[in-house]
Amino acid sequence: MSAKIRRRKTVARHGQLRTPGPIGQLLKIVGIAMAVVLVSGMSVAAFVASDLLNTATADAVELEGQKPVPPDLGELKGGFNLLLVGTDNCESEYAHLFGERCTGADSEGTLNDVNILMHVSEEPRRVTAVSFPRDLMLPIPECTREDGSTTYAMSKQPLNSAYMDAGLSCVAKTITELTGQDIQFAASVTFGGVIEITDAIGGVDVCLANPIKDRYTRLDLDAGTHTVQGLEALQFLRTRHGVGDGSDLGRIGNQQQYMSSLARKLISGEVLGNVPVMLRLAHTALSNLEASTSLTNPTTLVQIGLAVKDVPFEDIVFLQYPTFEDPADANKVVPDYESATTMWDAIEANKQLQVTHQNTANDGVVIEDQPSTETGGETTAPTPTDTATPTDDGVEALPDNIKGNSAAQQTCSNGNVRQ
Repeated sequence: MSAKIRRRKTVARHGQLRTPGPIGQLLKIVGIAMAVVLVSGMSVAAFVASDLLNTATADAVELEGQKPVPPDLGELKGGFNLLLVGTDNCESEYAHLFGERCTGADSEGTLNDVNILMHVSEEPRRVTAVSFPRDLMLPIPECTREDGSTTYAMSKQPLNSAYMDAGLSCVAKTITELTGQDIQFAASVTFGGVIEITDAIGGVDVCLANPIKDRYTRLDLDAGTHTVQGLEALQFLRTRHGVGDGSDLGRIGNQQQYMSSLARKLISGEVLGNVPVMLRLAHTALSNLEASTSLTNPTTLVQIGLAVKDVPFEDIVFLQYPTFEDPADANKVVPDYESATTMWDAIEANKQLQVTHQNTANDGVVIEDQPSTETGGETTAPTPTDTATPTDDGVEALPDNIKGNSAAQQTCSNGNVRQ
């Protein structure tokens, strides 16, 4: 008989908490699927499946309360959802890189500091990735642990405590109750996974409108374009003090710049047309993956890859879940349910999404018409652009408090040298 287990109090570490980037999750779900698709030849695909399936199933997680996934994704009316989670636990081989985060009083517990729900629509295929702030205060439901014990439901807790309570399944259950979206697939990645996966892909180009110097992550980059991978990529994805106003919301924008660049690289011939790179990526990703059982079927991975491989860049959109400042704590945020409802309704209606938010100096990125040109270590201030016209049929202009961009837009980090 399962026992109720009270949650441990989440470690209070808003000020200097470092966050793993979402690169690992996006690579795992989209990149692995594309790898299997692109190396077919059936003999090669069979080898990939047999070599990696045991690795993926070893740590597979059942998603509590979620509906069974049919063998044919075409049976999922309205498309499907993938939850992508980044956890801040420290593997022994990488702990020395992160100081107090992995060795001091700040090292207790494992938090889900990156949470992205990726929706893949029916035809015409569109991909929308919605990032949820780690400090979003919301109800967390009763969850079942791996040992069969259950946690108490909580009326108001930070989102990033859900993984510490009951793992990946609890994060999925929490996001489902917040959004009303069924989650068919889920996966998570750690610090070390981000390092290894970005090495496997050979790095991603990122643009800095201004220099970034962040003593917390030890990232020090000049303005201009850089190819980051391995530890430097993780530092880039974790930086908060180095972009915008130093908030986690600014960091989400910076992470989404990375994901936009990653999406362009994955879909380009540079990666998808390079079988050795894709095989290496698939092997590295699955070796670092904690996934739902629904993601352990190679046929499902192939179907996911086929569903997303031809999506136009303008229809790959990265959004931030809309929030208000929490009246009880200025360092936390609470859901803006009205704006969120407008966003989910547009996603479910499969409309082309138009971001109307105009970025400011407080945001983590700026948006350019074209990639920035470095001049004397500085770049010209960019002008925000849209990829859709409000009067176009099937276009939804989102509320202006929903930040984001499409993969068709060039974004650059709004860096600073805040110490």
